[in-house]
Amino acid sequence: MQSTANYLWMMSDLLGQGATANVYRGRHKKTGDLYAVKVFNNLSFLRPLDVQMREFEVLKKLNHKNIVKLFAVEEESNTRHKVLVMEYCPCGSLYTVLEEPTNAYGLPEDEFLIVLQDVVAGMNHLREYGIVHRDIKPGNIMRVIGEDGRSVYKLTDFGAARELEDDEQFVSLYGTEEYLHPDMYERAVLRKDHQKKYGATVDLWSIGVTFYHAAIGSLPFRPFEGPRRNKEVMYKIITEKPSGAISGHQKFENGKIEWSSEMPISCSLSKGLQSLLTPVLANILEADQEKCWGFDQFFAETSDILHRIVVYVFSLQQATLHHIYIHAYNTANLFQELLFRRTNISPSHQDFLYEGRHLVFDPIQQAQTFPKTSRENPIMLLSRDPVNTVGLLFEDPSPPKVQPRYDLDLDASYAKTFAGDVGYLWKTSDSLLLYQELVRKGVRGLIELIRDEYSEKAHKKTEVIHMCNYCIKILISCNRELFMKACSSRLLCVQLSSSLGSMEQTLQDISSMFLPGGSLTDTWTQQVGTHPEDRNVERIKVLLDAISSIYQQFKKDKAERRLPYNEEQIHKFDKQKLVLQATKARALFTDECAMKYRLFISKSEEWMKKFHHVRKHLLSLTGQFSSMEQEVTLLMQRVYQLLELLPQKMVPMTSGGIKPQAYLSPNTLVEMTLGMKKLKEEMEGVMKELAENNLFLERFGTLTVDGGIRAVDRM
Repeated sequence: MQSTANYLWMMSDLLGQGATANVYRGRHKKTGDLYAVKVFNNLSFLRPLDVQMREFEVLKKLNHKNIVKLFAVEEESNTRHKVLVMEYCPCGSLYTVLEEPTNAYGLPEDEFLIVLQDVVAGMNHLREYGIVHRDIKPGNIMRVIGEDGRSVYKLTDFGAARELEDDEQFVSLYGTEEYLHPDMYERAVLRKDHQKKYGATVDLWSIGVTFYHAAIGSLPFRPFEGPRRNKEVMYKIITEKPSGAISGHQKFENGKIEWSSEMPISCSLSKGLQSLLTPVLANILEADQEKCWGFDQFFAETSDILHRIVVYVFSLQQATLHHIYIHAYNTANLFQELLFRRTNISPSHQDFLYEGRHLVFDPIQQAQTFPKTSRENPIMLLSRDPVNTVGLLFEDPSPPKVQPRYDLDLDASYAKTFAGDVGYLWKTSDSLLLYQELVRKGVRGLIELIRDEYSEKAHKKTEVIHMCNYCIKILISCNRELFMKACSSRLLCVQLSSSLGSMEQTLQDISSMFLPGGSLTDTWTQQVGTHPEDRNVERIKVLLDAISSIYQQFKKDKAERRLPYNEEQIHKFDKQKLVLQATKARALFTDECAMKYRLFISKSEEWMKKFHHVRKHLLSLTGQFSSMEQEVTLLMQRVYQLLELLPQKMVPMTSGGIKPQAYLSPNTLVEMTLGMKKLKEEMEGVMKELAENNLFLERFGTLTVDGGIRAVDRM
């Protein structure tokens, strides 16, 4: 037990250990509240006095929610050495979070954005006071849970910090080698002398490595066997990095370095966020300090990202979910242009559905007025042109080759890899299920869309038939003198009748596809793929928890360095279980989740092609009806002209009957009747179509979403 005037701590209650100090969990003597107590070791006192005092002076100046707060500087009771009493962060550091198996391939997008926001805010506060941290890394970014239940990240460990203006430089060396700027790495790690000085922007390099680590789950620059074992290659990678590249990996001994300007498929961040973040990383991971962004530009670009809202859009035919990052004041025009960049579907061919209904954007409508969206409830994007199905892109990590020999270090490494891989499979299986549910939801919406469009066309057809029927009555009413004038109108009626006949066949073909058993019902969505009730995601999670438990035990075993006989046997049994459970999880993912997902996507692609074919016909009918409406308008105009020429008593009565004039001779009436007989017979067929169409519409309205028939009340 150690203490100061107001605080005490147990030496066994160690929170962290560094080169010059240890941090313990302590308590206030009167209140019992928890604090972090930083106790300096003998090595720290070998430093110049001004360096020893620097951390105290820096912390006294800082007061920000994203920087660990200093509460007191007191003297340890026995040694009289100064200790720092600081804010206690019970959730560990960002490094602790990244060590969790579920984050082995990077943080979820929501959590990453919190890290981005909090680190940027903390760094901005440091720059306001002209302070350079010089040891930014995940282990020096602490995590607490805020009042709203969300994470809050705070910069800590200011032992290397000092005041430094933007144009000022320093020559002393601090930091952790994986996160060091290349110029500092050369001197600190390779021990090579040079006359280079370092500016405040060295913190930006460390931030870039940290952000990449948080997004991907691993370091951006990795020589074969790791940076600690292959320092010369590590230096080669960070100094020879091409402009625009954000990572460089050497996968084989003496192998070439593979550069990338993009994040890997395994990254959890959406392409929308990646497209904004990647240029930031490329410009702060710049070895040449003159080419590297300054803090002003870094803060401006990251602030731009953080001030955007996210609109979730699911491209239905492509089966892909997109996160569109856009400012609240941006218009629908820009939104559709951003969608085009992500989907290659041009704005003129974009249709939208939201919660099963057509969504129409005003071109100048601001994004802040868009409907609220989420991953589970996005806007559905529909292309008017056929597009290829893409689906969720993922990789299946290759399992490590497990050596049978007993080796505590190696076994802990195996357990960490297995836990990380199964954690990735668990999150991927959850995304695969989500994508299938979104396709199912979208298909139901498309069926309703087609039904609405079908009803609209059928209604237009009914209107045309009614108008043609009325025109027939007028034309039959014409006397011999007007009969010749009505011939062109008669011909137009016959043409309209022929057009309606071909449209009727198209409409009948479409309607048959939505009847039970039809090719465009959504019954297939329940017959293929995986469903929430299958609980495959939960099964993988159970296996992940078991693997994670073994991993935690193996870490403890590794720390012991040597186990008693009984514990050694338990360790060996656990190793067998580890391999067995990881194999089960992989088989469950491959044979159930991934295979059924691919089958589902294949079936979806077939359905979408049929849907597009049907919708193409409906859209063509729209053009035909538009042309037909013009012809009907012309016909009606002619008929109205004839009405003006007909004697009053020849005008059709309201009952629909025709009362010829008394002065017309029987021969005249016979000639009119014979002349119009063919027209009347043709239009009787049209009337029959009308009756059949009305019956069909009544039946079509009774169709349920699943293709069944619901009862209809009849008067």
